[in-house]
Amino acid sequence: MTLDEALKLVLNTNYSLSSARYAASSSEGLVLQAQTRPNPILSVELEDTSRRATRSTTTTLSLPIELGGKRDARIAEAKLARDRIHQKKEQIHADVRAQTMVAFFDVLIAQERVALSTRTVKIARDAYRIADKRVEAGKVPPLDADKAQVAVANAELEAALAANSLESARRSLSMLWGNPSPQFTKVDAKISTPLDRPILDDLSTALEKSPAVQAARLELERSRAQIQVERSKRYPNIEVSAGVIRNNELGRNQVMLGVSIPLPFFDRNQGNIYEASMLAYKTRDEYLDLKTRLQVQLQQTASEFDIAKNSALRLESQIMPSANLAFERARRGFEAGKFSFIEVLDAQRTLFQARARHLSALSDAYQALAQIDRILGRNSL
Repeated sequence: MTLDEALKLVLNTNYSLSSARYAASSSEGLVLQAQTRPNPILSVELEDTSRRATRSTTTTLSLPIELGGKRDARIAEAKLARDRIHQKKEQIHADVRAQTMVAFFDVLIAQERVALSTRTVKIARDAYRIADKRVEAGKVPPLDADKAQVAVANAELEAALAANSLESARRSLSMLWGNPSPQFTKVDAKISTPLDRPILDDLSTALEKSPAVQAARLELERSRAQIQVERSKRYPNIEVSAGVIRNNELGRNQVMLGVSIPLPFFDRNQGNIYEASMLAYKTRDEYLDLKTRLQVQLQQTASEFDIAKNSALRLESQIMPSANLAFERARRGFEAGKFSFIEVLDAQRTLFQARARHLSALSDAYQALAQIDRILGRNSL
């Protein structure tokens, strides 16, 4: 399975993403409802119901009329709420994508660890075989063969742990597309040191356009629009009505017109206006706090990437070649009887540690890049 195939599976079947898509679709209902106007009211009143001859029937149609810009303010607030939900969907998309990349590279690194531990087991077994032959030939004490056997056991234990970690990583990846039992056998990608990241100024500029920051900014604008919604409610709605009065006793119809106007002497919606104003201040501080935290996370992650990349490059160019050369010399020297098995074990341990550190550095570098993409809501890998 390639990274593109894994991303395609996750983006099509991940439950968090599908839930976010439904939430984004449902937000269109907010705007639709905000655009609706008040319903007219039809009322019928009967007087003197016991006697038909003197009965009076009043039929009235009333229509509430919104004043103070209530509808426009309501629509503006609903559109901002809708746009915020869509940005949250984009943020969830970026989060899930980053999780997929991290899980994919976890599997990839785990596969490399299994391959590395398998090679280490082979090296340890070869060393044990050589040591056993030299003990039989009387060239080295039996202690060397015992140490070689312990080294084989340790290498086999490391291989078993690596295999278990790989299986766990495979399950973590497949669970992202809703399958707890992995159907793929391995992931396929070339592990190489990542290229340079963008400079911090470019990352900071990109942060302003990230879904997380955009969603927080829209929430701030929505909270301010909510103040306008509450302020518009200070102006009462009027209700105009028209109707017909049928007077059976007089035998004629009478037209009736009316206007109803609430008088805002006491309730001017002042409590809700105050609450909305304070919530807008709260949202503003949350917006500024989020930007600060994301900026710090971006800088820290960029620094972690630089450290991991530099470590991987140094291990590739200096440490691993030297460790490999030292091990080969120790192994050949041991076979020729020039070195003790202790020196072979030390060289083998140093080589294994260098390879393991190289894999860890590559894993840290790719995870840092995935984290940067998650924060910025973009795709660079």
